[in-house]
Amino acid sequence: MSCARLLACVVLAAAGCGPDPRADEPCSEVGDTLRCPHHTGKVAGDGLGRAVHFKAPPGRSPPPGGWPVVVLFQGSFDAAEWLWTGTKGDALGTDHQTATIRALLDAGFLVVTPEAHFGGFWFWDTNITPYGEAWEIAPDHQLMKNLFAALESGGFGEVNMGRLYAAGMSSGGYMTSRMAIAYPGRFRALAIHSASFATCSSFICAMPPKLPADHPPTLFLHGDADPIVPIGTMRDYRKLLDANGTENAELVDAKVGHRWLPEAPTAIRDFFLAH
Repeated sequence: MSCARLLACVVLAAAGCGPDPRADEPCSEVGDTLRCPHHTGKVAGDGLGRAVHFKAPPGRSPPPGGWPVVVLFQGSFDAAEWLWTGTKGDALGTDHQTATIRALLDAGFLVVTPEAHFGGFWFWDTNITPYGEAWEIAPDHQLMKNLFAALESGGFGEVNMGRLYAAGMSSGGYMTSRMAIAYPGRFRALAIHSASFATCSSFICAMPPKLPADHPPTLFLHGDADPIVPIGTMRDYRKLLDANGTENAELVDAKVGHRWLPEAPTAIRDFFLAH
């Protein structure tokens, strides 16, 4: 990847202009910590630009047609940069979060993690007034348009725009749902973790009367003991998908609260590979 090939709004930051050779190393474990080296760029989104972290499967060439892409959205106040390093035993299950990235890379996906507002120390616009009902004016909508343009123009290398997937936890899960209703036909499948429909927020969750006919197949992951996002809001979403005839599945862990499930890396990888 050279400066000439990068889209104007995407600038690799790690080495000025050009790839960081460390980012091509595989994920590695040291003690209780799993780290996945990665590139960092910047995409215009709200006038200031947003950091975007990304990595292609290390040591491999793109398949014919380019890499399939997973856009992984952070949770509230959990900066996307942190998705790439996880430690066993922490409150949010970040080791399972980072292990999900590793599983996707090992399966041949390019992983992209854009930052939310304020360097990632915020949440996504999808369920915030007025953007929840007026997405076209949301800064995160502009971010997504520029991210799509960067992917299509080769800013992240050779990618297959016909194999685009989205996943996220908590606020990132609501943002994942937004991909289905705001960008029809863009995504092959979704994985919504500890969240529900795009305009819901925690206990406040009014479902629309119906969902788009082309809503992508969706995997839901949830802790049955989640005190932040009631599991019933997720199941209300599933009922609408069932009524729509849209493929969906759920993975529930009875012992887990509002945190990444230990089963997430394998479940998300396998669901995306099946689509």
